[in-house]
Amino acid sequence: MKLACSLLTRFSRLRIHCFYALQPLLCWQLALLFISGLPAASGTAAELVLVDFGRGFDPAKIPTSDATASVVSAGQANALRVRTGHRETWPGITLPASGGTWDLSAYDQVNLPVTNSGANKLTVYCRVDNTGADGTRHCLTESLTLGPGKSGSLIVRLVRAASDKLGGKLFGMRGYPVAPGVDGTIDPARVTQMLIFVTKPSEDHQFEIGAIRASGTYTPPTASTADAEPFFPFIDTFGQYRHRDWPGKTHSVKEMQERREQEEQALAKTPSPAGWDKYGGWADGPKLEATGFFRTQKYEGKWWLVDPEGHLFFSHGIDCVRMRDATPIEGRESWFENFPGQESAFGEFVSSGFALHGYYAGKTPRAFSFAGANLARKYGPDHARVYPELIQRRLRSWGINTIGMWSDEATRLLRRTPYVDAASSHGTRMIEGSQGYWGKFPDVFDPSFAQSVKRSVEGRRSANDPWCLGYFSDNEMSWGDETSLALAALKSPPNQALKQAFITDLKSKYTEIGKLNEAWGQKHASWEAMLNATNTPDQKLAQADLEAFYSRAAECYFRTVREAIKAVAPQQLYLGCRFAWVNPRAAAAAAKYCDVVSYNLYQRSVADFQFNGGADVPLIIGEFHFGALDRGLFHTGLVPVKDQATRARAYTDYVLGARRHPAFVGCHWFQYQDEPTTGRIYDEENYQIGFVDVADTPYAELIEASRAVAAKLYGR
Repeated sequence: MKLACSLLTRFSRLRIHCFYALQPLLCWQLALLFISGLPAASGTAAELVLVDFGRGFDPAKIPTSDATASVVSAGQANALRVRTGHRETWPGITLPASGGTWDLSAYDQVNLPVTNSGANKLTVYCRVDNTGADGTRHCLTESLTLGPGKSGSLIVRLVRAASDKLGGKLFGMRGYPVAPGVDGTIDPARVTQMLIFVTKPSEDHQFEIGAIRASGTYTPPTASTADAEPFFPFIDTFGQYRHRDWPGKTHSVKEMQERREQEEQALAKTPSPAGWDKYGGWADGPKLEATGFFRTQKYEGKWWLVDPEGHLFFSHGIDCVRMRDATPIEGRESWFENFPGQESAFGEFVSSGFALHGYYAGKTPRAFSFAGANLARKYGPDHARVYPELIQRRLRSWGINTIGMWSDEATRLLRRTPYVDAASSHGTRMIEGSQGYWGKFPDVFDPSFAQSVKRSVEGRRSANDPWCLGYFSDNEMSWGDETSLALAALKSPPNQALKQAFITDLKSKYTEIGKLNEAWGQKHASWEAMLNATNTPDQKLAQADLEAFYSRAAECYFRTVREAIKAVAPQQLYLGCRFAWVNPRAAAAAAKYCDVVSYNLYQRSVADFQFNGGADVPLIIGEFHFGALDRGLFHTGLVPVKDQATRARAYTDYVLGARRHPAFVGCHWFQYQDEPTTGRIYDEENYQIGFVDVADTPYAELIEASRAVAAKLYGR
């Protein structure tokens, strides 16, 4: 599979954590005194006007932060012009609900028409709140990026929060029947306000907002705890929700095998996009230098990958190909109908695994892969050989030319579809004073770091394979702000190599501890005392030193990984570390040492993405996805859409937006198959984000979208 203001964390993958949330909602109640100047909500069942900016609207009564608001004429209607400064972290405005709350329970989304009337590129955010919103919980946030003079619609889907855990009988999942979870959801019947803002601007912005509406009819999700009494068991023998039906649901092994035959015929009719070479490059396009390996080149103002035959190549990929996610079964015996894990024929799909987050955190529960059992049912005892062959045919037919991260090695090494691999710092000593959603940051100055990365690359069967584009390293690391690694060093024990390196740098600059104390406003008795201390300085006083060491640490990370990869596979690309979010210093370090800088970008569009590393370099997207609740699963994933048709349109817009972007050389969907209905072991994710479902049935809408996109990848 993925911000304004915390912009960090894999769980939210760019969720919003804004300062407005820290102020009690009561503070805004005075603003409700001007509600007589706000037009009452009006409209039809399909559309509800929440705020327009016509007669009686008084912009002077809007709560603002480092921003001003005024009403301007916009054709036959009025718009609200917002000017933001850049002194504050999140300058913007607040629009309280008329009457205290809006009841939007009948609607699917909130829509804001936005025009960028300023001179600078703009990313504007809208956050829709319930009481108690803190940027992650009880609120929803979306953004829209526009160039100067451009207009668009900022859409916030009203993802429901009313999950039902049946008094604790349901557990260990990110999403539950009826709702996709707690974080990133709201109760649409009790919307209290909207926040409209920019995040961490380095310059002033100006934009206009048209009348704000709730629109679209809300369609309840497929699954609900009210579907049956008794509710348990609620998962069928194929790993699907059993109390409802939907298009594509599997009802029998016979149906599985019939679909297998039908798919054979479909693949034979559409074996490959026209005009592709064997790697999936543009055979009919320009012929550049062929080196026998993938490389990068800027051609006619756009960055490209160039395949081993010298053809331009855009990496249109899928992650986790043939990865068989398992779900915990421990303590859940009553959940499953005709549980196949009790049959000897499916014994190979019973396992155990470590849980990092959630109900099973810190434990290693027994688990079962319904996905694996379904492959055995569908393709027989020889499925381990047959299925990788089918996958290769599927990918080519679907217009997919790259096997992304966390994919099956046996499938990759058939060498019919280009693929990526990874270097890892696993085994490195971590920085004790650091923290992050996926764990602490590796100590890049500890000898174990270089050793671990080198060891992870040595012996790779992908090394020097022309079908391998190159290597990512680690994933969604906690890069923090531009001082975080330096501060983490100071919080660490004296034997932390990173801390020792930092203090050595400070000794070289200040020579005497007294001079450092004077500069930082501290009282260390000696350099040794500072080494043993774990307190941190006033960041404003120490800013320059903290930032300088941060850059040194970031560069050490990327340089060390690059050297390890190039020592083993000198002709293959270093694809970066898959940033979830990154500050300019870390981005600049990546640009200096990576052949391609990578991001996981869970958002609606990347057409206007702007690299903040201060360099013109090729970029690649390691993860993105969209999910819906119309096919029996309980969570949409990180970017929700209404249904499968909308998911297909969102996919098309995203990939073609990346293709048109001058820096992106590819994008990889996360992931090949839906996650388990009852959650994967590691962190409870149970997202509807696959190209195929748990029973190996492809989502027809998404497959057709992928084929259509592939037909447009190349050409002027």
